[in-house]
Amino acid sequence: MLKKIKRFGLRTLRKMRFLPPKFYARVLYEYHTGKKLNLENPKEFNEKIQWYKVFYHPSILTQLVDKYAVRQYVEEKIGAQYLNEIYGVYEKADDIPFNKLPNKFAIKATHTSSHNLIVSNKKTLNIPKAIKQINKWLGINQYYRMGQEWAYKDVQPRIVIEKFLTNEGQNSLIDYKFFCFNGTPKFVDIHIDRETDHKQSIYDLDFKLLPFGRGSKEKSISCEIEKPVNFDEMVSLAKKLSENFPFVRVDLYSIEGKTIFGEMTFYPADGCRREFYPDEYNEIIGNYFELPKLTNGNPITEFTIT
Repeated sequence: MLKKIKRFGLRTLRKMRFLPPKFYARVLYEYHTGKKLNLENPKEFNEKIQWYKVFYHPSILTQLVDKYAVRQYVEEKIGAQYLNEIYGVYEKADDIPFNKLPNKFAIKATHTSSHNLIVSNKKTLNIPKAIKQINKWLGINQYYRMGQEWAYKDVQPRIVIEKFLTNEGQNSLIDYKFFCFNGTPKFVDIHIDRETDHKQSIYDLDFKLLPFGRGSKEKSISCEIEKPVNFDEMVSLAKKLSENFPFVRVDLYSIEGKTIFGEMTFYPADGCRREFYPDEYNEIIGNYFELPKLTNGNPITEFTIT
């Protein structure tokens, strides 16, 4: 009975996203993981993501989580040739010129996570319904929608429309998500078949399957994956993009052998919705994540370049 009461209390508090960050992080973490959060001495990877949300606040993070503003950073760090082509950026759904767009394209909210609409055939798109959905996205603040992900708090709500990406012979794109610590990619989380039977597994930088995973073991990749011809280039680009950050996940695509930037993520799965398995890897991966020192317990607001 006490467990049920506690669970109810955590569920109620979890919805109160206006609560002080230190308190809210503890509520969110315990609700999803069943573990107590130690912000004073975090050890596991997701614990340190919660610390990141509460204490790591350089203003550049707001630019980097913005799916449009990040393009300038990518262009300066590695070059515009790694950016996907865009057809436009809009602050209002009614301003999108659907009649001028190609038959295939991707619509993404720049200020939130997972708000995407992939259009593979414009003829079948219900435009009024799409406009209604996009307007709903534009009214969402990711900070309050999820677990107080600080970097998103002041991102301007916009919609970006990009070129439809595809590889011949693939039903959906393969995602290469590089987990980078202090500018060093340690491993890549690969996702396949998102549209049909989503699977994922973790590989080292020699493209060998590692003995741990993230999320659900039942959803691990069971088939052999061919190493992309540009994999070494992707590793190098992830390293450049992640320089000077204690942690960031850099997402890339390989499109017919060409590397295309996806996004940069500082709070994978909100730092609580997925854990590594076997369980000991939560701390093993956490050891890669070296947190910067605080001054008088205050959040870090400066981006330090070493």
